[in-house]
Amino acid sequence: MVEFFSKSSEPNRDDARMRNILRENRSTIVRLADQFSQGAYSASRAPREAPKAEGLIIHTGTRTPVADIPEPYAKVSLNGRVLVVDGASGRQLDHLGNVLRVVGESHFRLATSANGFFDPIDDDKAEALASLDGCRIDADFPESAFLAEIETRLGIKPTTND
Repeated sequence: MVEFFSKSSEPNRDDARMRNILRENRSTIVRLADQFSQGAYSASRAPREAPKAEGLIIHTGTRTPVADIPEPYAKVSLNGRVLVVDGASGRQLDHLGNVLRVVGESHFRLATSANGFFDPIDDDKAEALASLDGCRIDADFPESAFLAEIETRLGIKPTTND
């Protein structure tokens, strides 16, 4: 449908003439539209059958059920954030700090206000992980050993997750 808008309240003579031309040539316009779109124009305007609920997955918009007991594990994300994540839901439970990679060397920086973090971890976790602040992650102390050490200090049961 073509709509014309003009500044005056009464119909413009040119607009009325153009509406008449479009109305008179509707069949030719539809035929050309079908020819250009290989029949898709008329097919898109045809009434459609309503979807049937049989065999479909219907999303009600509610939250995904979260397990009552979280399965936490430590991980280093791709952007260097050291996190405690729930293995069941994949949600972040805690941000422990960052792994800073500078000139081929990686160092852990604990999320404390002294290190410039706006949302520092609680004092119990900071105390448990204090000796890891600034530690070097390299061949002698690889990332897997680093994460295992974090899980041990926080009392998290180590899992096989990444």
